[in-house]
Amino acid sequence: MKLTTRGHYSVKALLDLSLQPQFGPTSVKAIADRQDLPAPYLEKLLMEMRRAGLVKSLRGATGGYQLARHPAQISLGQILEAVGETIDPFPRTSPGSEQAEDWVTDRLWHQLHQKLKESLYTISLEDLYFDARSWQASQGEETNFVV
Repeated sequence: MKLTTRGHYSVKALLDLSLQPQFGPTSVKAIADRQDLPAPYLEKLLMEMRRAGLVKSLRGATGGYQLARHPAQISLGQILEAVGETIDPFPRTSPGSEQAEDWVTDRLWHQLHQKLKESLYTISLEDLYFDARSWQASQGEETNFVV
């Protein structure tokens, strides 16, 4: 599985939102500036994640986007799914019954795909946040948070 720009930017944006005090609203521009992302593209991704119920938007001068749930309740799989990322390794085909090796290989890839999918839905945004913070601390970095 390869994480595309679409998936990468989406995870970065939600990690950024998880850092806001009381998960308060943040403007697209502020996220884009902090994470060095193109704001128009980020806005489209955030709208998709809003439709999926991962973020909510607030209008007004102090508005912006904020997490719709606690980071522990948002999985990496949900984020990727919200922006249309697929984790399918390849199109599903069924090997012929006379080709036992092909069947075994097909089953192996199917099982690996299932494990990967389970993992993506087990890893929460909160887990990613603490992993990033631990890495930054090991590098001696301050609270600057760019993923």
